[in-house]
Amino acid sequence: MSDSSKAKTRQKAALNTPSTLGEKATRDLSGELNALLADVLALYLKTKNFHWHMSGPYFRDYHLLLDEQSDEIYATIDPIAERVRKIGGTTLRSLGHASRMKRLLDNDADFVTPDDMLAELREDNGNLIGYMRRTHELCDEYGDVATASLLENWIDEAERRVWFLFETSRRA
Repeated sequence: MSDSSKAKTRQKAALNTPSTLGEKATRDLSGELNALLADVLALYLKTKNFHWHMSGPYFRDYHLLLDEQSDEIYATIDPIAERVRKIGGTTLRSLGHASRMKRLLDNDADFVTPDDMLAELREDNGNLIGYMRRTHELCDEYGDVATASLLENWIDEAERRVWFLFETSRRA
């Protein structure tokens, strides 16, 4: 068999990662985790967008806050995708795939005020918390304690981001 034929055969090979969760659990959990992954990618990019386009008298503080938050969000991307693979699923394949699955809205505006940036990110992080809690409930249903454990930490991190965004935007 030629090298080209061998490569084509490998490309057609199924990604059958063994899992003790069962086929239905793998399907349902993978679907939820991929949607969550798409939302996290969208939130990461929006947070970086607002970080890059921040302006005004609190520029430095807000710029640094959003940089810190985007790093934290980014740190969840690979573990979510790897969890999908560990339970036997396949993950997102492209930005287009992620765009079709995400639930958070984009913001392509030419200008967004700093207060509106903070409010929108606070709302998006709050929505993400809700999606993570629903995914946690599904983990409980299928006995996937490992994914549930990860989600608990990510929920705590997102709650901290909401808290910081809320407190930062308050006007004494």
